[in-house]
Amino acid sequence: MSVYRKLCNFRHQAFNMKSLLLFICTSLLFIQTHAQVLKTDANLLKLKAPETFKAEFVTTKGNFTVEVYRNWSPLGADRFYQLIRSGYYNNTVIFRVVKDFLVQFGVSEDKQKNIFWQGKNLKDEPVVGSNTDSTICFSRGAPNTRKTSIFINLRNNLTYDTLNAGGVKGFVPFAKVITGMDVVRQFFSGYGNDAMKPADTIYFKGNKWFINKFPQIDIIKEAKVIKE
Repeated sequence: MSVYRKLCNFRHQAFNMKSLLLFICTSLLFIQTHAQVLKTDANLLKLKAPETFKAEFVTTKGNFTVEVYRNWSPLGADRFYQLIRSGYYNNTVIFRVVKDFLVQFGVSEDKQKNIFWQGKNLKDEPVVGSNTDSTICFSRGAPNTRKTSIFINLRNNLTYDTLNAGGVKGFVPFAKVITGMDVVRQFFSGYGNDAMKPADTIYFKGNKWFINKFPQIDIIKEAKVIKE
């Protein structure tokens, strides 16, 4: 065998070895990263929110800032903190906008995140704050069913303080929009309650199907805790 051919074979073998090592390292990194995500998710439930904190929401209409009050709803504040820290609300569609009433969102485009939070409902709490304009509550349909979906009041919905719906008295505010309510009021409301009906489809089909069906829908691009 010529020296040239031996050299080519050596280079070929070296290239294959390098490719194999790269594949192994990439696979290990993927496994490690995946494990870290699962570990992080498992630890999310242990996170306790500060007594008061702020979060910024970046949307297709602009930004708004929320201030959370743990004394209004300890469980609600902790869950909201956990969801934001996990990136749950990033790239979520605002599936319900009823003008001069409320705005609602809270189904992730990430199927794995939805699976993780499935069944992790919050226990009911007493209403401490009031459902005034710009306050925020978790939605619910029956006892102990608050989970990830939240709504923002676009007016004083004071009847929600004592409304008995699904066997539970009142919706529990845990936060308030402190800047950017003008942005919240601009979210497209042309679909009204219609876009809410198939919102659960996002769990299985993701945002693409939903946006194709409701092309003017607005989106939460990112939600993050503001460090002060």
